[in-house]
Amino acid sequence: MAQKIINIVIIEDNADIREGFKILLNNTHGFEVSNVFNSCEKAILNIENIHPDVILMDIDLPGINGIEGTKIIKSKLPKVEILIVTVFENSERVFEALCAGASGYLTKTSSPLQLITAINEVLEGGAPMSAKIARMVIGSFKIVANELLTDREFEVLKLLVDGKSYKTIADILSISLATVKFHIKNIYLKLQVDNKEDAIAMAKNKRLV
Repeated sequence: MAQKIINIVIIEDNADIREGFKILLNNTHGFEVSNVFNSCEKAILNIENIHPDVILMDIDLPGINGIEGTKIIKSKLPKVEILIVTVFENSERVFEALCAGASGYLTKTSSPLQLITAINEVLEGGAPMSAKIARMVIGSFKIVANELLTDREFEVLKLLVDGKSYKTIADILSISLATVKFHIKNIYLKLQVDNKEDAIAMAKNKRLV
């Protein structure tokens, strides 16, 4: 069976960088740069007809910048993987782009191997980013959860993490079993999980309690 060719789009206003990426990727087995754009405006007009697998997105673009461009393109093509291309590895703007839906980022000084590795990583479900940016992303999840969960829901979640049964939680908090179940249902909805095990795992991984 023939290997699937990865369709790549480059959105970059620097002609030298754009051409360098294009030459490298077109000479990499399994990759093909189908289109290059020097602005988000042009890319957005055509992107739904191209259906790329991966987009290399500059941040500092004239007109619509890479952050807003990422939001718009992800709204049109939710499954596309967007890699931010940036000069500043630890920029707040990189973090904003990741929050907007980008899958990861690489610097414009990345070696050919680093670029190819980053693309392969996002195609495999990864998210190439530095430890500092990763901590910022995790912190943002915690902030969102803190804003969503009520004080009582936090109490219930903490007791769940501690291994307490629904009945024990009801006794500890002096509420009915039905009320405990109501709070747990809301916790699942807000954390976007389907069961107690996933809720506990998320609470631990995101350090919510």
